Amino acid sequence: MAINGFGVTEFQLVLLRRMADYHPELVEDAVRRLGATRASMREANKRWQAMVRAPRFPHGAARYAAVLGPAEVSLPRRIGDLACEARQWALPLWPELRFETLLGPAGIGAPLLNEWLVRAAGAPAPALRTRADLAPWGCVVGDVGAAFPGAVPREGSAPTRFQLDFEAPDADGRVRTWTADFTWGLLQEVRPAEGAAGPSIG
Repeated sequence: MAINGFGVTEFQLVLLRRMADYHPELVEDAVRRLGATRASMREANKRWQAMVRAPRFPHGAARYAAVLGPAEVSLPRRIGDLACEARQWALPLWPELRFETLLGPAGIGAPLLNEWLVRAAGAPAPALRTRADLAPWGCVVGDVGAAFPGAVPREGSAPTRFQLDFEAPDADGRVRTWTADFTWGLLQEVRPAEGAAGPSIG
């Protein structure tokens, strides 16, 4: 499935482009695995931005179906009092994850509430017990939230970024407060929360 030659590979390049600010070495390796180049990654991102701004390009969740094909899974999900729908697609770069869109209450023009990578059903989550277990690209928002109850979500510095503040032991076993930065739901960096001291990882 592709629209004007823009399909799964190109969409993965768009995700990678947003991650390059944190870990260019991981991004470069992933780009090579896709048989692409940094130039083609930049071009894919440029094309995506142009498409989503085009009046005739599908809006909301429909834009993802246009380039990724029909969702692999559609699941009902409740967010508070809202009856929502989660749609998921497999991406070759991250076989244990799924790209998920979360739609608001059903009906024509249902709002797109979220769009990010999540753990695939049945895929084992990493064992996260201390700060050192949180490796870049090693987990998603849901993994960290489940491993460290009481994690507080915060808006990131851009629409595709997200943060969690949480408490976890450091290398010496002292429980401290950390901030995890995610892009498209995938962990990029863990650093001391504002006002806390200590080095970052990633």
